[in-house]
Amino acid sequence: MSRRANPAHGGGVAVAATSEAGRDAGLDIARAGGNAVDAAIAAAFVAMSTESAVVSIMSGAFVNIWPADSEPELIDGNVEMPGRGAGPERFGAGVRRVVTAYGGGVTMYAGHGSVANPGAVQALSLARDRHGTLPWADLVAPAAAVCRAGYPLGGAAATYLEYTREELFAEDAEAMRVVSGPGGRTLAPGEVTCNEPLGDVLEQLGSEGPALFTTGAVGQALVADMAAEGGLITAEDLLAYEPVVRIPVQRRLGDWIVALNPPPSVGGPMLAVMLGELARRGDWSWRDVIEIQRAVLTYRRDVHDRSRDLEDDGVRLLQEVERYGLPGLPTSASTAHVSAVDADGTACAITFSAGYGAGLAIPGTGILLNNCLGEPELNRLGLHVLAPGTRLASNMAPTTARRPDGTALAIGSPGADRITTALMQVLGRVCLRGEGLVDAVAAPRVHVSVGTADAPVRVDYENSPAIAEAVAALGLDGNAYPGLHMFFGGVGAACRWGTAGVAGAGTGGGGLEAAGDIRREASVGIS
Repeated sequence: MSRRANPAHGGGVAVAATSEAGRDAGLDIARAGGNAVDAAIAAAFVAMSTESAVVSIMSGAFVNIWPADSEPELIDGNVEMPGRGAGPERFGAGVRRVVTAYGGGVTMYAGHGSVANPGAVQALSLARDRHGTLPWADLVAPAAAVCRAGYPLGGAAATYLEYTREELFAEDAEAMRVVSGPGGRTLAPGEVTCNEPLGDVLEQLGSEGPALFTTGAVGQALVADMAAEGGLITAEDLLAYEPVVRIPVQRRLGDWIVALNPPPSVGGPMLAVMLGELARRGDWSWRDVIEIQRAVLTYRRDVHDRSRDLEDDGVRLLQEVERYGLPGLPTSASTAHVSAVDADGTACAITFSAGYGAGLAIPGTGILLNNCLGEPELNRLGLHVLAPGTRLASNMAPTTARRPDGTALAIGSPGADRITTALMQVLGRVCLRGEGLVDAVAAPRVHVSVGTADAPVRVDYENSPAIAEAVAALGLDGNAYPGLHMFFGGVGAACRWGTAGVAGAGTGGGGLEAAGDIRREASVGIS
């Protein structure tokens, strides 16, 4: 089942976060007068600071905001290809191959050459400047306090480190210290740990702002370490990075308008096409879900995974689907998400990712680095092929939505390519079938893996006779999980229900609700 906060009326903010510490940070900010954007930013900072090896403040991030009184917008703070001003000898170097048993066997590339130019901090800062109400320092302070006081290691992080700690982090003493317990031992799930150097950095970040990470002490330490160890990030990269405000892709689902992450992201356009096709089919079945996923993810594999212009290809896909329908149809462990909605109806969804982690820390800071250049699935064209300044591909799809009755929803999920398929199914249930958030999040899920062009399609699903019947009817290979599993994402949603409420959700006009996914740690609450 999913986790749910009790509905509330009147003022307040509903928060769906990745941990109790993140939830509490968001709720405390709300009680101090912050809105949904403030609460989501505070919860995101806690997650990026405490989900060791899963995410980092050196992540990329997308912030989807639908203000109560204006149009939605998407702040793109995704990672980009570094290397401005770097000599040619630094390209194609600085990485090491790491093979782990995580996720059934994952091969990744770590080291200084795997680190992409991050943008999460800049994106969160811009979100606060455009839509927040509280001072920047107030939003960063809870994460600094948690890093110093200590926090329990989450189950997702503990599982990941069980498979990767020695192989990925052992070559860097500071990184190994961050992901280890006293005496260098493995941390158990729920064991309290701390990161005091990162707490100090976060306090500085609160007072100095994002400049700390560009021209300030942290940025300088990062650039010096990259130059000494063969990485690509330069001072020019840090100065040049800017978060981009984009217009979301909007789609109508029943009486909902859904705002999605636009190109050059990959996740948003893929989700838009999946949802549009669900809506077109009407009373959709499991067979419909599988067929739609198969067609969309095959298209992605053949076009987007090798695209040299993700924005152009994303726009082209959306235009072609509008005109002709979905081609071929008959008529990323390393991600976290927070959602918040306030009583005024402002919705904010933030998804952020550091890849699998570079196995490195910025010296003296306790900050773990991303390895987004070393994720094979996001770099199909090859290592260091993109031009410096190019945004990398991303599965992230933070989403907001509205109904005419005043309902406002923020939703998202971690899970690599399962982000889009998880959100497709949850949003399909909520927006097209009228199911409540809790039931929609708790329902079994299916994910189609298309693999390579000459490999068989495989359908992974959570044990359900109806799904098994659909898989057999389509003649596809099926793999049934015995129960709910984190492979299928970890959806977090927050909602302000409008005057119509929703059947079975226990909410009426103006009620706030938050739902989190038991497949992956979640903590929800309402201020």
